[in-house]
Amino acid sequence: MAKIGIIGIPGSWSSEHLADIVESKTGNRYLIDMAEVAYNLEKNYIGKGSLDLGSFDAFIIKKIGAQYSPSLINRLEILESLSRSGVKIYSSPKSILGLLDRMTCTLKLKQGDIPLPSTVLTESIDEACQAVQEFGKAVLKPLYTSKARGMKVLEASNGIRLELESYKAEGNSMIYIQKMVSIPGKDLGIVFLGGEYLATYARVAQTDSWNTTTQFGGTYEPYNPSQEIIDLAHRAQSLFDLDFTCVDLVETQEGPKIFEVSAFGGFRGLKEACDIDAAPLLVDHALKKMKNE
Repeated sequence: MAKIGIIGIPGSWSSEHLADIVESKTGNRYLIDMAEVAYNLEKNYIGKGSLDLGSFDAFIIKKIGAQYSPSLINRLEILESLSRSGVKIYSSPKSILGLLDRMTCTLKLKQGDIPLPSTVLTESIDEACQAVQEFGKAVLKPLYTSKARGMKVLEASNGIRLELESYKAEGNSMIYIQKMVSIPGKDLGIVFLGGEYLATYARVAQTDSWNTTTQFGGTYEPYNPSQEIIDLAHRAQSLFDLDFTCVDLVETQEGPKIFEVSAFGGFRGLKEACDIDAAPLLVDHALKKMKNE
């Protein structure tokens, strides 16, 4: 049987569940935390202690770290070296590197002519203040974050310069300012497996919070989008060549806007809203792809 490992977070529901599914299909269970992996260049050895990652046929990446940060780039670079040695990795580390930080993802979407909320990227506090003045109300978004962690709402009349100076002082050189869009009580997670549409769930706000994430009380509900929405999300995810991905989209009065494309989300939303277990589907996809490559 194929020797497949999971790159994930021990103790995390989605990582553990995916490892369980691999065990049920292959008889082996390996859940690897990249924080415990070393790359010995002289020995050309990538492993965790005596566990040689080069001995595996393939890995499936579920989580590359517990928190988004620039250090995840280093982990992906190690996995990219492993991939170049012949080990199959789904999704490819190189593809994930194209969307790991919010700015890189946004620029790629822009280059692909994907509709986005109005956005300004700058290191200048003066330019950032001007952007907020023009937008009226905006969201300050860290480059490395998920589930709206660290995001702040900025309003033109509310001492934004001090807020931005504090943000820069915390070590954030690049300022990512996005115009706040009117969210109709929900936004969408549109999921694709191997580039093919799988399902959509809605994140529905249960409070007066400005965002819909489960971190702020949002809940998952099933949703049937129009073919136009599916086609747009498909076009967005196709820019990144991922094996499993979730496109975050909001339907505004000005038309659909895409926030981001993610390589890591979607499992819980699919399960709770659509009663779809993505884990066996992803493992079967990887096994099929291994045979054809």
